[in-house]
Amino acid sequence: MIRSGAVIREQGDKAFYRPSTDEIYLPERNRFASEVEFYSVALHELTHWTRAKHRLARDFASRFGTESYAFEELITELGSAFLNAELGFAASMIPNHAGYIDSWLKVLKSDKRAIFTATSQAAKAHRYIMDLVEGQQSGQKAA
Repeated sequence: MIRSGAVIREQGDKAFYRPSTDEIYLPERNRFASEVEFYSVALHELTHWTRAKHRLARDFASRFGTESYAFEELITELGSAFLNAELGFAASMIPNHAGYIDSWLKVLKSDKRAIFTATSQAAKAHRYIMDLVEGQQSGQKAA
C-alpha cells in the first residue's frame, strides 16, 4: 500500500477515507485480530481513495441520490475483494465486510443495472491500484 502513494495514518479507532485531506485512517495494526484483517480493511479504504476527482472521479450522487453512499460501499467492497483475491486472502479470512448488505440490496433492487456498474467501477479501482503498485501510473486520473 505504501507504493500506492496513499497517505495512510494508523491512529484512532475507526477506519475511513477522508476526502477533504485525501488521507486514509486506520486503527493501529495491533488492534486487529490478524494481519489479514488489517490489510483487508486497508484495501477497502484504499479502494475508497480511488474515488477522488484526480484519480477515478467516482461520484454517483446524480444517479443514486441518497443511496449513492451505499453504492460507493458496494463498489468499494467489490474492489477490495478483487484486491484481497490478488493477494491470496480467502474470503473466509476477511471478517465483517458484509455490514452494508441491506443498503446494497436496496440499490440493486431499484436499479437492475447497478451490479454491472458497480462491478465495472470496482474493476477500474482494482486496476488503478495495481497499476500504481506495479509502477505504471503517476497518480493522475485514469481513463
